[in-house]
Amino acid sequence: MKPLARIAPTPACGSVADGYERVAETFARQLRSGRQIGGSFCAYRRGERVVDLWGGMRDRDSGERWERDTRIVVFSVTKGLAAMALHLLACRGQLDWDAPVAEYWPTFARAGKSQITVRTLINHRAGLPYLDVPLTLHDVTTPERAPGVLRALEAQRPCWPPGEQQAYHALTFGMYVSELFARVAGVPMGEYLERELFIPLASDARIGADASFDDKVATLYPPTNSERVKLMGSNAIRRPDSIDARMFRAVLAPRSVARRAFSNPATGPAGVAAYNEIPVRRSELAWASATASADGIARAYLPFANDGAHDGVQFLEPGWLDAVHGRQGWSPNDPVLQKPVGWSLGFLKEEVAMFSPNVESFGHAGMGGTLGWADPVAGLSIGYVMNRMDWRIRSARALELCHALYACEPLVRLS
Repeated sequence: MKPLARIAPTPACGSVADGYERVAETFARQLRSGRQIGGSFCAYRRGERVVDLWGGMRDRDSGERWERDTRIVVFSVTKGLAAMALHLLACRGQLDWDAPVAEYWPTFARAGKSQITVRTLINHRAGLPYLDVPLTLHDVTTPERAPGVLRALEAQRPCWPPGEQQAYHALTFGMYVSELFARVAGVPMGEYLERELFIPLASDARIGADASFDDKVATLYPPTNSERVKLMGSNAIRRPDSIDARMFRAVLAPRSVARRAFSNPATGPAGVAAYNEIPVRRSELAWASATASADGIARAYLPFANDGAHDGVQFLEPGWLDAVHGRQGWSPNDPVLQKPVGWSLGFLKEEVAMFSPNVESFGHAGMGGTLGWADPVAGLSIGYVMNRMDWRIRSARALELCHALYACEPLVRLS
């Protein structure tokens, strides 16, 4: 692919368009300081590539370098891809946001869930942020165990009246929407997205990637459990009122909503590093298992940043995404994430100036710092992936890169 006008400073690779040098300098500084092991950051504006950066190592043991098409497990950025699939169905008249989920999935109605609508579920207001039946990552990645997982989903009773309160459905979101989607579309979500969105957009994002992508996948380096506790505990002492300190206290509480939301299905002794395993990447876990390069994520968001269209193809009706521009749900302190946050029809809505200064922007962040984001005001689609996972709710490196992007002269001029 032809480089952009300005070559990135070492040790970063890649290039940026005129006026976007600040992003390249920020990314190079992160690599130089060792805050990144390996990663990539990509942005398109009005459908044209303006930032295309990568660098570092995809694997420390082998010393293999991070390349432009290196991909990684993107965790909850997967939820944004899942939301894309739901929007494609709804725009084509196959899914009604305000219909009960049970209209498409009758046995979902068990245990007091008959009145939960699709909108309520995907906006994290269904009262289903955790499961009572204990499951493991092995359970949800083993096809023979799928009936037991389905029974657990159907048997779950909402922990408060649906619609009454928001709580991030950290893992259960993907479990419920995967089943809903398959019942409506008649095919798995990953297959549908590949055919209807990813291939037409030349995006390498996949939910359930086949073996042909294996030699491009980087190794995740999450903090160990002991490192995470040490970092979070130290932060809680120094900054007791911070979001991350509140999260630390919440996950330590044995019966808290946050602890239960993040701990089931359990990853086992490997912890988050279990997501390095091939069976996870092969599985369609619509809350966490998608893999992509930064460019693949940014390309998947192209029509979502540009009124449903890209390169002459109208993926969604003009004006369809207007409903996502405002906050459909908001909590000043989500009981799972311990911060102000909301959702609109499956997409994350963040605090203004978190990733973008424009309230209309949306997408989804992932554990460790990954990001997929669309800003329809600026016409930006953004992808960020890396393998040194941050312990914080929102990665400082991701924020620095986004803030550097919006400080670039072409976007400052826009504001």
